[in-house]
Amino acid sequence: MNTQNGQYSLKEAMLFSQRVAQLSKALWKTIEKDWQQWIKPYDLNINEHHILWIAYHLKGASISEIAKFGVMHVSTAFNFSKKLEERELLRFSKKENDKRNTYIELTEKGEQILLELMETYDPSKNSVFSGALPMHDLYGKFPELLDIMCVIRNVYGEDFMQIFERSFNNIEEDFVEVDGKLSKKEEVLEEKNESVTSS
Repeated sequence: MNTQNGQYSLKEAMLFSQRVAQLSKALWKTIEKDWQQWIKPYDLNINEHHILWIAYHLKGASISEIAKFGVMHVSTAFNFSKKLEERELLRFSKKENDKRNTYIELTEKGEQILLELMETYDPSKNSVFSGALPMHDLYGKFPELLDIMCVIRNVYGEDFMQIFERSFNNIEEDFVEVDGKLSKKEEVLEEKNESVTSS
């Protein structure tokens, strides 16, 4: 069987596809369990947390963007967003120049929950992190996942990867580790300024 980039056999194609499928399923089962345990104290499910995460990093997003970047059906994105709105974690709006799309943005309460979740993240309770730790210990860094990111880019497109990268760049730039917890950089700076002013 010929492709644009050379040749591969049907057996190679099937073996690759099945390896990815089996590994992804095994990995997802662990990720799902870890994720549910992390967000359980806040009475959120994975889709709800993912919606809050995307809305935070996009600084507001349309329901179709939430669906696309959350890898969920539009009706799923809308229904879970409605539940978050009922809990006053999100607010819905329309834009003056775009009445067709529904947009969501985090409320202060929604942002607070998301930030608290980041502060309570405990790597020792994350099985995938623990599974990657021996590689970090051996090579001094975590797996970079470049091959997987390339596959995802080819499946979902460049704009998906841009949003993916933006969310992690935001964390890199906007958060600092203080006393073993992640905190928003601006809040840490405010606290330092207050303590300097009061002393």
